[in-house]
Amino acid sequence: MKFDIDTYKEIIDTITRNKGRSFLTGFGVFWGIFMLVALIGGGQGTKENISKNFEGFATNSAFIYPQATTKAYHGFRKGRSWGLTMQDVTRLKEQIPELTVVSPMLAKWGSIAYFGEKNISCSFKGLQPEYQKIEEPKLFYGRYINEMDVAQRRRVCVIGKKVYKTLFPGGGDPCGQKIRVDSSYYQVVGVDYSSGSVNIGGTAEETVAVPAALYQQLYNQGDNIDLLCITARAGTHMKDLMPRMREIIGRSHDVSPDDEKAITIINTEVMFGMLDSLFSGVNFLIWLVGIGTLLAGAIGVSNIMMVTVRERTTEIGIRRAIGATPKMILSQIITESILLTIVAGMSGILFAVFILQMLQLANTSDGIVSVHYQIRFWTAIGALLLLSVLGVLAGLAPALRAMSIKPVDAMRDE
Repeated sequence: MKFDIDTYKEIIDTITRNKGRSFLTGFGVFWGIFMLVALIGGGQGTKENISKNFEGFATNSAFIYPQATTKAYHGFRKGRSWGLTMQDVTRLKEQIPELTVVSPMLAKWGSIAYFGEKNISCSFKGLQPEYQKIEEPKLFYGRYINEMDVAQRRRVCVIGKKVYKTLFPGGGDPCGQKIRVDSSYYQVVGVDYSSGSVNIGGTAEETVAVPAALYQQLYNQGDNIDLLCITARAGTHMKDLMPRMREIIGRSHDVSPDDEKAITIINTEVMFGMLDSLFSGVNFLIWLVGIGTLLAGAIGVSNIMMVTVRERTTEIGIRRAIGATPKMILSQIITESILLTIVAGMSGILFAVFILQMLQLANTSDGIVSVHYQIRFWTAIGALLLLSVLGVLAGLAPALRAMSIKPVDAMRDE
C-alpha cells in the first residue's frame, strides 16, 4: 500500500476515538513486551553477575584435600588423620598424563596484614607459579609469584584487591612496599584484582599469597601441603580421572581408595555443568513467560479490533458501496492493528531499556560497569519484528471479517 497521509490520519482518528479502550488494549502489548525485554536483560545480567564469581577459574579443575578416614584399611582403624605431601604432586604428574597442572596449596585463615596503622584480616596462602593456570589473576600492579621466588624462598607476596584498598587507601603502586602478616614482613610484588568469590582457601580479594616453599619454612610444614589443585587436558572429563587419583593417593598413605570422604575431591566440572543447566532453564522460562504475556496482549488487540469492525459495519458497507476494494479494507484494518501494536510495544521496549539502564547504573563503581543488564541491539530488532508479526496476526481475523461484509447487509445494519 502506498503511503497516504490522509489514510494514516484516519487510522489515528479511529484509534483515538475511544482513548480508554485503545489505552487498555495497548497496555496488554506494552506489558507483554516489557516483561519479555526486561526478563531477557535481567537474565543476562544475573548470569553475568554469577559468572563473575567464577571469572578466570579453570572449568576443568578439581581440588583434593584429606579428611579423617571413615573406613578401616591395611590394619589402620577408621578415624585416622593423615595429610598430603609434595610427593603426591610428583606421583599424580607422573602416573596420570592427562593432568596438565598439579599445584599444591597451603592456606591459613584469620591472619592479619599490617601496613603502617592500617590492618585487615586476610587469608594467607602458599602457592606456586602454575596455580595461576587454575585461578587466573587480574594483575593491576606488578607480577605474580615466579619460579625464582619459590626456589630462593623470597619474602615476596601478591595481595588481593580488598587487602590493597584497605592497606593503601591512597591508591598508587604498592610494589616494593613491605607489609607485615602476623609477625613476618613481605615485599609486595603484585596486586591481584580478581573479584571471584570461589572460596578455595579464602577469596582472591582477601588473599595474601607467598611462595609455597617459603610458607612451608615459616610454619614448619616440612613436606606437608593442605590441598592439591588440578586441571586436566581439554576433552578429558575429571570424573573419569577421579578413581585413579584416589587409587594413587590412597595407596601412598594407606587410605582406602573407596573412602571418598577421606580423599575428598571437589570436581568443579560438575559445578559448572549445573550452572549451565540452570542458565538454560532460566532462559527457557524467560521466553516462555515473556512470549506468553505478549501473546495474551496480541489476543486482546485482536478482540478489540473485532469489536471495532462490528461497530463500523455501516461505515465499511458505505466504503464498499462507493468503490473501496476488499484489499483496501483489509489493508486499513491490518494497518490499524499494526500501528496500535507497534506504538504500545515500542513504549514497552523503551521503558524496559530505561529500567535495565537504572539497574546497570546501580552496578557501576568508579566509572566501571561491573554487570551489564542491557539487551543486545539485535535482540531489540528481533522484538520489533515479533511485534510487527503479532500486529499482522492480531488484525488478520478482524480484517477478514470486514472483507466479508456485503454493502447491502451493512446498509441495513443499525
